[in-house]
Amino acid sequence: MTTDKNRVLIFDTTLRDGEQSPGATMSHDEKLEIAGLLDEMGVDIIEAGFPIASEGDFAAVSEIARQTRNATICGLARANLKDIDRCWEAVRHAKSPRIHTFIGTSPMHRAIPNLTMDEMAERIHETVTHARNLCDNVQWSPMDATRTEWDYLKRVVEIAIKAGATTINIPDTVGYTAPVESADLIRRLIAEVPGADDVVFATHCHNDLGMATANALAAVAGGARQIECTINGLGERAGNTALEEVVMALKVRHDIMPYTTGIDTTKIMHISRRVSTVSGFVVQPNKAIVGKNAFAHESGIHQDGMLKSKDTFEIMRPEDVGLSGTSLPLGKHSGRAALRAKLKDLGFDMVDNQLNDLFVRFKALADRKKEVFDDDLIALVTDAAAAGSKDHLELRFLRVICGTEAPQSADITLRIGDRDRQATAQGDGPVDAAFNAVKALYPNDAVLQLYQVHAVTEGMDAQATVTVRIEEGGRIATGQAADTDTIVASVKAYVNALNRLIVRREKLGSDAKEVSYKDVG
Repeated sequence: MTTDKNRVLIFDTTLRDGEQSPGATMSHDEKLEIAGLLDEMGVDIIEAGFPIASEGDFAAVSEIARQTRNATICGLARANLKDIDRCWEAVRHAKSPRIHTFIGTSPMHRAIPNLTMDEMAERIHETVTHARNLCDNVQWSPMDATRTEWDYLKRVVEIAIKAGATTINIPDTVGYTAPVESADLIRRLIAEVPGADDVVFATHCHNDLGMATANALAAVAGGARQIECTINGLGERAGNTALEEVVMALKVRHDIMPYTTGIDTTKIMHISRRVSTVSGFVVQPNKAIVGKNAFAHESGIHQDGMLKSKDTFEIMRPEDVGLSGTSLPLGKHSGRAALRAKLKDLGFDMVDNQLNDLFVRFKALADRKKEVFDDDLIALVTDAAAAGSKDHLELRFLRVICGTEAPQSADITLRIGDRDRQATAQGDGPVDAAFNAVKALYPNDAVLQLYQVHAVTEGMDAQATVTVRIEEGGRIATGQAADTDTIVASVKAYVNALNRLIVRREKLGSDAKEVSYKDVG
């Protein structure tokens, strides 16, 4: 039981429920890494896995139990003695172990094991008692609680409490509940079930109708003092309550929700990105708190307001979740104020008539491009001055040999400055060979970050548009070219990117860095 009536325990089940997302399986080492990050963040309880599910899950839970310094380590077990014994064997070496056992109590779930109400009640008493004889910290969940008959739910919750459960978790297993129902359910259980004052009530909400976070917060208002959640809302089907959402909601709206947690919010963005990487689930750009657009403002009205006062359009500081600051993406909705501010960051101070001229050309570019990079703006600024000059590099001739028999090769002639130079190179395919030939003529340390090919039109004679993004010493440059020959378009795009890199060196110096306006943090 929490000693502070306003303290909300954070129970993270990323490693258990989160990993049940199809395709989100994590390796042993990745699970240990994520558990360590959760512990550093201040998560109270880490549900490390389902020990009986596999030998790998058992090994991961056991190792996490041994290594974790602060958090309670919990394992999941079905309502049978074998599961519970296996779970205890996995968590028993933790500084603070917990057994979490569950059974489905709704009519649909009772039909699966074909148990009557009385038979299920006996099973609950037997299994919770067995778990409590092994461990002082036992959590019990009536799966699909929100679709269980009210009288029966009260009955089995009372049985679990009398059998020794210290935490009663009320799962909205199919995401069916609305917030008003979530709060009322917890409130009524606490008021009507004997012994309810002696346990912690928890809430576990799924996001099938997009209400998981709202339901979890409503449950807290109803008296729950543990929220089960996952990083990025990862989980079965549409996912779970997202840790970052409930924690930041409690922090931002402390005026109407006077509850506290032990979470270090500055670590949220780091662990969010790490979980996204190891799980393979990319966070949607407009995801609350951790999406890359969460602190990005493209509208001219919003950008002007943000430049004057950040409180205008942000209810929390990006630094609070571990970001370095706000992003002002430049796009077709952006205004002069944001363009002037960005150009100043790049080292270009412009008078009004210069800015007005550039703004027209910027809008025309933004209508054609979804992402505008620093080198695009630099190109706009330098285009007029460079109108009478030539690029440093120019493709003069290209011939490639490719097919089913290796090696593939490319003969290329580049004009470098005022001289034509020729080279032949081999590679893993015609594009690689052609790029290698360019490098042979113009040695550089640029790393290829992006290579994209798009057909401008349909049909066999479609023109290909190729985009190449390269990085060298913190500088990023993007080149684009179109041609009916994809290899020619590829080399032209690569050469264009190198030319822009050269411009960046000249205009911004060796320490300049490029950041996509669509990136956050």
